[in-house]
Amino acid sequence: MYFLYLDDSGSVQNPTEHHFVLGGVCVHDSKIYYLRKYLDGVAKEISPTSPDSIEFHASEIHAGQGPWKSFKNRKDIIKRVLKSLETQWSKTAAFACAVHKGDFPTLDPVEFAFEDICSRFQLFLDRIYHQTKVREKGIIILDKSIYENVLQKLAITFRQSGTRWRIPRDLIEVPMFLDSKSSRLIQLADHVAYATFRRYQAADLTYFNVIEGLYDSHEDIIHGLSHKQHSISKCTCPACLRR
Repeated sequence: MYFLYLDDSGSVQNPTEHHFVLGGVCVHDSKIYYLRKYLDGVAKEISPTSPDSIEFHASEIHAGQGPWKSFKNRKDIIKRVLKSLETQWSKTAAFACAVHKGDFPTLDPVEFAFEDICSRFQLFLDRIYHQTKVREKGIIILDKSIYENVLQKLAITFRQSGTRWRIPRDLIEVPMFLDSKSSRLIQLADHVAYATFRRYQAADLTYFNVIEGLYDSHEDIIHGLSHKQHSISKCTCPACLRR
């Protein structure tokens, strides 16, 4: 079974932000333990006596907020969290959808991005079946948010009548929601979403470069990263260049 952990980055309501991102990491159940162990190890290096108190929240680390204020190597911490994906490169993949909000004024960016990622997750599971003849199932886990009820209802609709692209028939349940403090994988999803957001919102490749080659892809086509926009005619992001 594959678990897709998702979190969001950017504010739907903030008019100064032109992008909203939903992103995260798809992990086979056999890899969850090892990713968690790696991230727990990083937390223990930071706080040997109370590693469980460490929550990796990328925007707070980047800005030096709260307990991260005194850290001089904050960018390196974010990169180390992201590099956990490299340690378990097989049966893991990054996913993200960046929505240019101004191009879709009648759509909710969260719902639009969620629909896109559900479809791409099913495409990922379909490819595994064609390659291995094993029909893997999937489940989506998100950080707790005000969108919990909305996204659960959307998932039911997608399962019954499909997204605008395909029916996610292998998603076995409505999305689950966890508190990020209790889940290292949600914290990793937060970092993927933030790295993607910084690339589109601020043209900052600092973190994006760490995971650019880790988005789901096949035969040199990136499927795990999408940029929903139609006004940026010369966008040079990997999603637009390889579309």
